[in-house]
Amino acid sequence: MDTYTVKIPFFDPFAVSESGQCFRMDACANGFSLIAGGERLTITPQPDGYFRFSCDEQVFLRKWASYFDLDTDYGRFQDILRLSPDPFLCAAAEHGRGVRILRQEPWEMLICFLISQRKSIPAIRRAVELLCTHFGAPLNDGSFTFPTPEKLDSLPEEALRSCGLGYRTPYVAAAARSVASGETNLTALASLPDADLETALRRLPGVGPKVAACVMLFGFHRLSAFPRDIWMNRAAELCGGEFALCGCEGFEGVVQQYIFCYARQNRNLLFSAGSI
Repeated sequence: MDTYTVKIPFFDPFAVSESGQCFRMDACANGFSLIAGGERLTITPQPDGYFRFSCDEQVFLRKWASYFDLDTDYGRFQDILRLSPDPFLCAAAEHGRGVRILRQEPWEMLICFLISQRKSIPAIRRAVELLCTHFGAPLNDGSFTFPTPEKLDSLPEEALRSCGLGYRTPYVAAAARSVASGETNLTALASLPDADLETALRRLPGVGPKVAACVMLFGFHRLSAFPRDIWMNRAAELCGGEFALCGCEGFEGVVQQYIFCYARQNRNLLFSAGSI
C-alpha cells in the first residue's frame, strides 16, 4: 500500500475527531480512519509531529492537503489568542491547538447538522453511519460512502426514520428533495457572501442559526461563522456573558472549536454532574 509521511503543525487527529465537526473519523488500530469524498484514509501519528497517510504523495497533495486545511496558518491564530486578555480563551486555545477546520462537503455537512439537533456526538455518529450503511455506495473495504441527495430523495420517510433521525426526518427529506431537484444548488451557494449564504441555508426546513453556522463553517469553510449551542452559551457565562473576540475577526469559527473542545473536556465547570 502506498503511504505518504508529512509533518503537520497544529494537528491532532484525536482532537479533530472529538471536535464535533466530523462524524466519520474514528480511532483504529494504529491511529485514525476517516471516510470522505468517497474514499477511506488512515492516519498514523509518527514521532515529532509527523503523520503517515494511506495514500501516495500525489493523492495527498491533490485531495487531502486541502481537506486538512494545510494552507491556513493556524500558528497565527494561536499567536493572537495567546495575547488575549481573556484567560478562558487563552486556555481554550492552548487546549485546542491541534484542531483544524476540515474542508468537508457541504451536502454531507447539511445532513449531518440537521441530524445533530438535540443529539449527542455518539448519537449523531450512529445515525450518520446507519444512513451510510443502508443508503451509501459500497467501498472495497466493506464501508460505505455518504448517500447522495438523489438517493435520499428516492426514499420514503419511514426508511430515513429507521436510521434514528426522529423528528429530524422531514428536515432531511426536505433537504434531499431541494438539493436533488436543483432548487438548492450547493455549488452555487459557495460563491455567496456570508450573509447571503446564511439566508439561503435558513430557507431550508429545520435550518436555524446554529445549523446554518455549522454548515457554513464546516461545509463552506467560512471561518468567521461562530455556531452557538448549549456548550458555547455555558462557556460564555464563565467569560462574563460573552467572549472577548476582539482581534479574532475572520477566524471566529476556529476560536469556537477551541472553546468547544475545552468546554467538553472541562464539562464539570459548565454543567452540574450528570446533566450531559
